Amino acid sequence: MTMKAILASFFAGMLLVFAGAAPAQDFPAKPIRIVVPFPPGGGVDVAARLLTAKMTERLGWQFVVDNRPGGSGFIAATNVAKSPADGYSLFMAHVGEFAINPALFASMPYDLERDFIPVTLVSDAPMVYFVSSQAPYGNLRELVAAAKAKPGSIAYSSAGNGSLNHLAAEWLSQAAGIKLIHVPYKGGAAAAAAVAAGDVPFGVSSIPGVAPHIKSGRVKVLAVTTAKRSPFHPDWATPGELGVGEVDASFWTGLFAPKGTPQAVVEKIDQGVRQTLQEPDMRKRYADAGFEAIGASSQDFLARIKRDATRFKEVVQSAGIKSE
Repeated sequence: MTMKAILASFFAGMLLVFAGAAPAQDFPAKPIRIVVPFPPGGGVDVAARLLTAKMTERLGWQFVVDNRPGGSGFIAATNVAKSPADGYSLFMAHVGEFAINPALFASMPYDLERDFIPVTLVSDAPMVYFVSSQAPYGNLRELVAAAKAKPGSIAYSSAGNGSLNHLAAEWLSQAAGIKLIHVPYKGGAAAAAAVAAGDVPFGVSSIPGVAPHIKSGRVKVLAVTTAKRSPFHPDWATPGELGVGEVDASFWTGLFAPKGTPQAVVEKIDQGVRQTLQEPDMRKRYADAGFEAIGASSQDFLARIKRDATRFKEVVQSAGIKSE
């Protein structure tokens, strides 16, 4: 290679470096749209609004939360996947869109590695196994024993077919070797209310979803749905500690960018989010909402998604769960 060719190659490479750095230097020059696959007020929406409010306070960045519910997250996911890859359209998703949907649907309009860049794991939280306060079970071990004594005699409520709640109950059933009857509801609030009213004896819920009924004394928590205890409720045992099987189904939220977004822009968003999540008052705001602020790296986040997807696929296949 001649010296002229070497210099041409060098300057071409430098142009690419500066081309990637330029958009990051000016970013963000306008409001960032955060697409949420659920209506306002749900867990993912709350996590997004808490984060964006604090980032505006800290960094002066402006955000618009765009709620696009429906279609098992397909509507929101495809909207972001088809948006310009410039960092101004991001996806605040949860475990369902990337770890559960691939197990439920033979065909999907989006693909994690083809269409998205995982930016960071934002928050994580266990769910809980709970019963009506009038139920005769003092802990999860007693419920499992009753289910083994009379297979198919205990029903449980969930937020719907294929929901994380549904899969967490089926995961328990498989781990404990029991048979439970699934009663799906339209949403977590209705499912929790059914247990509180005594219509269904057992349920699985996010902590915020069941919190009002815990406070009123209408339900009692038997265990968390994860392999480790909740830092906010350390008195709630895990299924493994109670000897009824290993379960690890948690409600996480994370931020994604469209594939092709400049790496420098992704890194700037990632840094802004992760530093914000480390703020003590931010961590408290999340804790008050029932979440633990995380801020994992992109690589760790992707590994977590793949691990969850593999395990949920096993649960779905073993239970014969079909999408509706």
